[in-house]
Amino acid sequence: NVKLDNKLKNRQFKKESTDKKHRKEQKKLRAAIKDAVLKTPLPLERYKKRPGVCKDEEEEEFVESLPMDMMEEDDLEQIKAMAQKASFLTRDLSSSGPVHAKKRKGEQQGPESYEKMPRKMQLTEEKEEMFCFTVLGIDVFCVKPMSELSIFVQIKKLKELRAMLMETDPYVAVTVRKLVMVSLMEVFKDIVPSYRIRPLTETEKASKVKKETQQLREFEEGLVSQYKFYLENLEQTVKDWKQKKRKRSEAVSLQSYRGLAEVAIRCICELLVALPHFNFHNNIIVTVVPLMNDPVKRVSDMCCEAVKKLLKQDKQGHAALGTVKVISGLVKSRNYDVRPELLKVLLCLRIKEVEVKKDTDDTAPKKKFMNYKDKKKNLSRMQRKWKKAEEKLEKELLEAEASESKDKKLKLHTETLNIVFLIYFRILKKAQKSILLPSVLEGLAKFAHLINLEFFDDLLNVLQHLIQSGDLTYRESLHCIQTAFNILSGQGDVLNIDPLNFYSHLYKTLLKLNAGASNDDISIVLRCLDVMLTKRRKQVTLQRALAFVKRLSTLSLHTLPNATVGILASNRTLMHTFPKCDILLDNEAQGSGVFLPELDEPEYCNPQNTALWELHTLKRHYHPVVRRFATHLCAGAPSEGSGALIVQLVSTFPLPSSHSCLINKFKHH
Repeated sequence: NVKLDNKLKNRQFKKESTDKKHRKEQKKLRAAIKDAVLKTPLPLERYKKRPGVCKDEEEEEFVESLPMDMMEEDDLEQIKAMAQKASFLTRDLSSSGPVHAKKRKGEQQGPESYEKMPRKMQLTEEKEEMFCFTVLGIDVFCVKPMSELSIFVQIKKLKELRAMLMETDPYVAVTVRKLVMVSLMEVFKDIVPSYRIRPLTETEKASKVKKETQQLREFEEGLVSQYKFYLENLEQTVKDWKQKKRKRSEAVSLQSYRGLAEVAIRCICELLVALPHFNFHNNIIVTVVPLMNDPVKRVSDMCCEAVKKLLKQDKQGHAALGTVKVISGLVKSRNYDVRPELLKVLLCLRIKEVEVKKDTDDTAPKKKFMNYKDKKKNLSRMQRKWKKAEEKLEKELLEAEASESKDKKLKLHTETLNIVFLIYFRILKKAQKSILLPSVLEGLAKFAHLINLEFFDDLLNVLQHLIQSGDLTYRESLHCIQTAFNILSGQGDVLNIDPLNFYSHLYKTLLKLNAGASNDDISIVLRCLDVMLTKRRKQVTLQRALAFVKRLSTLSLHTLPNATVGILASNRTLMHTFPKCDILLDNEAQGSGVFLPELDEPEYCNPQNTALWELHTLKRHYHPVVRRFATHLCAGAPSEGSGALIVQLVSTFPLPSSHSCLINKFKHH
């Protein structure tokens, strides 16, 4: 430390001496320029050339005619030296460089020569890799360390780089701070290890370790410290922008703080996704989640996308659990007055099973190991020894992987899903008219098969009450129906419940489907029909199935080609699931009563007394795939020859990703 202080003092003293000398030279130069401006220049004497005298002889005679005895030898040499330099006559007097600056050894004389020489970086013993990223239209180059030793050396520079976040020059403060934020973010993403660094205990600090271990400890301690200070600076930048505070240095204006805060938020979001395993990740979640509800749409979308990426890539469940806890607290503290995007993020959770379901590993046959007799009979002594060690290792691996990681993952997923359902049930109970209701119903529709059995009755009653209230939009009512039947098709199949009201509501509202360009609801309708009719075929009467086939055929006349193909595919599935539906293809069949298309009850509209006349109209449809599909259904929807229809459907009639269930139905049949 003393050597470093002395070195710093010497460097400052040299700098002060150079600056002082430079100021004196500038002062003399300005005085000379001022005197030259005040004086009136005298006209130069013009000499006529004598005939027969060349130019060189004339210059020699002119030099000989000068009064050399009045000049000293040093002055004469200086004049000759200045005369040989063209830069003396063309020098910019307003330049800030010193007039008589000393030149370093090995530096060439001409400006053209060293300007043409290529710049070379200082070579080090360790190889370094350059990478570039763009910030605000500026290419920023950073050095990526390639070995642990270089990391240990460069970690000391993080503090100096972080100090540049407090740049006070008002002309460059905003740009410098932005670039330093992004540079530090990239550096941390590269040098952070793939494990969480825990603080050392007092016993570990007091114990003696190897030199390499001590270096690693110092590196980890410095890394965590600098990472913590960096995150605190980013968080403080965002707080200053939100509270419209201004630093005492007055380096950054209030108008520029928004751009600075957006860069800080982007860095926080990048670290949220890139370093979910490292220290202070929960602190980052606490910072990002409230910004998902920010009134600035750009900031809100940025944070929502980052959280979605985090939930999609989270396989173990630690990050998902921390995120859901913070979202639950935020929704409750804001009294459910938050943006719907905050709850739509929960749809990205990767939860497929919880502890309420029986683990498949418990029922799977366990691996059998060889007993002693088999080993002695089939293996030699050395082979038995290796086999014993191998089986011991396999048992340890099976115990470590199956029992620990599987149970821990299920426990985390169960706790996460319980908090998600707590959010949904609170909104259903206290804020049914909130703008969050569509997101809640969509989330329930996705995770309904994982709800505990004890909540089924209450939840079905709430959904039925919402549908009967008439306050829901068409899409919200579809999500209610989908949620109810997802419950009944999962663990709820043991319940003796007849959801007749849900069937009647969907049958009544089918003709209200949007037939315009925004027909996104058709995918939800197809999923509802699949879970209501196909998967519950044993609980569905023939009258109900006939009524839905007829109403879907009527609906197919009004929708766009992609929705029409989806509806016809659903009809084909129903005709295979309920073979007696082919009665609708016979126009000579007779039954009791008259078909009542305006009746909203599928059980009592007498659908057996009508026929699918709509298919003959669709056979003259303008789209070729619709025409071929209608012809296929008119022929009784045979299974033979449907492969060519699938090929034409996929190749000549591209469907959106929301209709992937339609393609799966085709492949299944």
